[in-house]
Amino acid sequence: MDFVSKISDNILNNGHIINFLTDIDLYKLTMLQFIYHKFSSVTSKYKFKNRTKGIDLSQYINEINTEIDWLCTLKFQNFELEHIKKLRFMKEDFIYFLSLFQLNRKWIQVYIDSNGELQIEAEGPWLYVMMFETYILAIIEEIYTRNNFKNLDFSEGRKKLNNKIDIILDFIKKTEKNFSFADFGTRRRFNFIWQEEVIATLCNKLPKNVFIGTSNVLFSILYNIKAIGTMAHEIFQAGQALGPRPINSQSFILKEWADEYRGDLGIALTDTLGFDKFLKDFDLYFAKLYDGGRHDSDDPFKWVDKFIDHYVKLNINPLTKSAVFSDGLDIPIAIKLAEYCYGRILYSFGIGTNLTNDVGVKALQLVMKIVLCNGLNVAKISDNPSKGMCESKEYEEYLRYEIKRDLNRN
Repeated sequence: MDFVSKISDNILNNGHIINFLTDIDLYKLTMLQFIYHKFSSVTSKYKFKNRTKGIDLSQYINEINTEIDWLCTLKFQNFELEHIKKLRFMKEDFIYFLSLFQLNRKWIQVYIDSNGELQIEAEGPWLYVMMFETYILAIIEEIYTRNNFKNLDFSEGRKKLNNKIDIILDFIKKTEKNFSFADFGTRRRFNFIWQEEVIATLCNKLPKNVFIGTSNVLFSILYNIKAIGTMAHEIFQAGQALGPRPINSQSFILKEWADEYRGDLGIALTDTLGFDKFLKDFDLYFAKLYDGGRHDSDDPFKWVDKFIDHYVKLNINPLTKSAVFSDGLDIPIAIKLAEYCYGRILYSFGIGTNLTNDVGVKALQLVMKIVLCNGLNVAKISDNPSKGMCESKEYEEYLRYEIKRDLNRN
């Protein structure tokens, strides 16, 4: 039995949803190292939110608690640490920290509120509680699917997946244009087994320069493919409490990130305070320093036009920079974007739900976001209003006012 089969059989026989701490997006580990070196004494609070209308998750509270209990027993195993150590941007002291890392059950609470809705809150050292997010989202999605779709045989999912592969190969053959994408689907997958089948199929049927890797660290180990990811909204949100002023949070975090990674992991997330505010902060210094940006809200075609124009105004050749698209993509939209970007800017795609939860049933829309940092409110001000999140209306209004005032300055 090969290594991949041993791991898969272990998970099947175990019965739990998360069985390895590397079953997580790479950017959680890159952000964790960033926090370990820069902000190890910071506290934070994360809150879960179910954006799916008409779905009652409160009935699964006992199963969720059982899975969290199990999650908090896990530690990184030697084979995981050895793989992480091979990533050139991971430092020796951080690997040692990971060898000791374990989540504490007292930092996360699951309860039913007065409206009968499921609530989950993780609060404690930022260095630890930030790791709950992806695990919790994958746990709840899989609990929901195994309770409601027990007899699903994945036949429709396989048919859809093969159709996507055919569309990609046909596009490349007919146009000879570049097309590359990665799996970004861990947090919203139907379940672990289906995500593994998707990745195995893509590895077998697509060239390595087309299917370029996965955000999931465990699957990157199992299938010897590239782990992909840089940063997420939470570090920019936390920067509102950690930097000199909330309005300067993006510049503050971009500087600190560059200091930590010294040229690696150079794709910046562009929509924590809205794209216009990001572009104002992303001046000549950062535009030269970073490799490009990741789109995660609003119209991707308008976004890339503005991104290219920004580089042109700064006298930077856009063909030396990258646009990474990751907002609710499917293959047809990604292909349209490839045609739109070809010859204008480098481009690639991260595809999540449409790869790992497109099996004929509707995927849940779940998020878990940071809401407090060192006891202070933080916010995500998205170009897509449904993606915004803040516990304090007053703080959100203040931040929006400051953004508007900053954008009106010359």
